[in-house]
This record gives sequence, C-alpha cells and structure tokens, in this order.
Amino acid sequence: ERLLRIDVDTRFHSSVRDEPADMIDAFRRAAGRVDVVLVSGGLGPTRDDLTIEVLAETFGRKMVLHEPSLRVIEAFFERFGRKMAESNAKQAWFPDGADVLPNPVGTAPGCMLEAEDTLFFCMPGVPRELFQMMDEQVVPRIAARARPEGGGVVRATLLRTFGIGESNLDDELHDLARGEHLSLGFRTTFPDNFLRPVARGSSAEEAEERLAELCGAIRERLGALVYGEGDEESLEAVVVRSLIERGLSVASAESCTGGMIGARLTAVPGSSATYQGGVVAYADAAKTRHLGVPEALLEAHGAVSEPVALAMARGARERFGADLAVSTTGISGPGGGSDEKPVGLVWIGFASAGEEVATDFVFPFDRERHRMLTTQVALDWIRRSLLGEERVAPRYLQLRPASSARAGGRSQ
Repeated sequence: ERLLRIDVDTRFHSSVRDEPADMIDAFRRAAGRVDVVLVSGGLGPTRDDLTIEVLAETFGRKMVLHEPSLRVIEAFFERFGRKMAESNAKQAWFPDGADVLPNPVGTAPGCMLEAEDTLFFCMPGVPRELFQMMDEQVVPRIAARARPEGGGVVRATLLRTFGIGESNLDDELHDLARGEHLSLGFRTTFPDNFLRPVARGSSAEEAEERLAELCGAIRERLGALVYGEGDEESLEAVVVRSLIERGLSVASAESCTGGMIGARLTAVPGSSATYQGGVVAYADAAKTRHLGVPEALLEAHGAVSEPVALAMARGARERFGADLAVSTTGISGPGGGSDEKPVGLVWIGFASAGEEVATDFVFPFDRERHRMLTTQVALDWIRRSLLGEERVAPRYLQLRPASSARAGGRSQ
C-alpha cells in the first residue's frame, strides 16, 4: 500500500535463504526485471547477516567504512551503559557508492545502492525499524524519482472483512472490478479476509474517483461483513472507536480465551475511555467468586453452557458498571471434550441493559486458532450490536443443532 500511494506497482516477492550463491542469484534476477528492489533483513552483526556484503559482491563494489554510522552505533550502546561488541562494527560497512539510511530506533543502518539501472534499498528485518525506515527514508527517495510519462496513476486501499470465506467473497463480488482500469486482490489472514481494490487512471483525481466508486460498490454488496479499511484499522480499533463515539462502556468475562479480549481492547490507544475491565475466570470457583455465577448453574449445566455464559456476561457488566459486556466459555482442546460437548465447542455471551443472549458454536480448529476466532467473534458481536446488525456466526461455520445437549463440560 505504501508503494501504491506513490504509483509503484509491486511485481515480484521472493524469499531467499542466507546463502551467498542464492542471494547473488536473487539480486541479479531482480536487477534484470524491475526498477526498485526492497530488501529486508540480514543487516545485523552476526555471521549469518550477509545482505550488505553479498550485495557489494554481486555488483563488484568494495566495502567501505562509514564513520558517522560507526559513531552512532557506539553512542547507541553508551546510552544503555553497555559495551559494544566488535561484531557490531560490521554494521557500519557499506558498498562503495551507497547512500546510508539512518536507523533512529536500532543499530542497523540501511542503504540505497544504484546498480545496473536498478535501485536497491536494504532495510532491517525488525518490523518497527523496517516500517520507520520505509516511511522516512525509502518512500521519499522512490517518490523523488520522476514517474515515467504516460505511466498513469495507481490508487489502492485495503478493505478488512470478517465472517465470510475467501472463495465466497470472490463469488459475492464476481461482477465487480472487471474493467480495464480496476482490479481486486484477495488475501486471507486468519480469521479475516482482506480485499485489495486497485484503480488506475491518467490522473490522481481519476484514479481516486474510480477507487471510491469500487469501494462503495463493495461495501454496498457486503454490508456489515466489511468492518474496516487500511492497514491500521483492526477490529478492536473499530470497536473501541465505535464505543467512544457512542459514549458507551464495555467489560469482559473470559474463560477459554484467558484475557485475549481484554488484551486486544487495551492494545488500542485511548481504550481506557470505554473499557472498564475484565475477569479471567478459568476455574468454576473463580466464576462464582469473581462473577457471581451460581454454583447451582455450574453443577446443573457445566461451565460450557448457555446459562453460565449469560451469567458471566451479566456478572461482568454489573461488577464493572459497564453498558455492555461479553463472555466466553468453551473447550479449546486438544482434550476435554465429550460426545455431548465436543472439543471446539464455545459459548459466547452478550449483555446490555435491554438484552442478554448467548450462542454456541463449534470451531473446528487447533487451540490457538480456536481462541483467536472466539475472541474475534466476541469483538464482532460488540461491533454488530452498535450498528444494529444481527449477531451472527461466520458464514463458513455452522451453529450447533438446536437439539445439542446442554449439560456437563468444563472450560478448557
């Protein structure tokens, strides 16, 4: 998306192991087919950090010491009262003729090297360092290069969806983005599916207008399945913003998800304006002690049941004085299930001033993804409630049959 904002299309994406012969081959192939190559990783001080020296070898450049970078690296360690290892000095050597790219949040500077009419940008692999260098050093340098005449303008965005599978998305949108100037990409990042609408035009205004029309058509077609737009608009960010806009507060009661709902909400800056708190009540006794779930309910129905999920949500809402509350109780596996209550079963509860509801699902995934999907559905229920939309299961999953047994089971 960063490159598309400056009218640069990404054509190829390669992964290469830390083997000089493979790296040389990748660099040479890249130089022969594109104008710009972005390289991440391999700038560290260890023996397997080879990116810079192999790039120099590939294009016959000698390595030279960049004294300013060495002083910056030394100062970095001094600030933390640490002695710099000799190997760190390696990070201040670059191919002759390269422009050094400062790294204000790490010890590994990057560099830009022009070779065989291709620009190579080498950046750290650490995400925080990579993104900052990309935004502050790399993108401005690429943008400064004149766009080829007649090349057109490209605009794109990311639409984030939850609750529909990738193939079903394509079916739903089969007639959209079929024109010469429009395209639509699909990417799955469990448990979401992302759409990448792309529009081209002879001017920025034309490309942006086409993109806006395409996004509008997609949103109209998919409705509440689209929850956000852009790289930063996570589901929890949307939920927090929506609650704050409405002046509402929320609390959580978690068993099988072990605090994941609370962790995601509190990861959003400003969430203290709406998130009142949460209880992780894993054991049955904790559900009674901290959420007021009656022992009789637990004995009669088991922890993984509708009455207990409702009591957990109600207890969290009352104890924290919140407008809304969600609860989770389930069997994430790999053990703990039974014929009546299989591994993957989960109850999700929701409570507000005028409504209390709980629904059971069977999520047929491993423990990590079961907990992740449970958390996502609970957050999506909050979002949908605020929108006045029906709280539904993801389309690729089925609700348990109405005849499912409700007794027994312990949260796992």
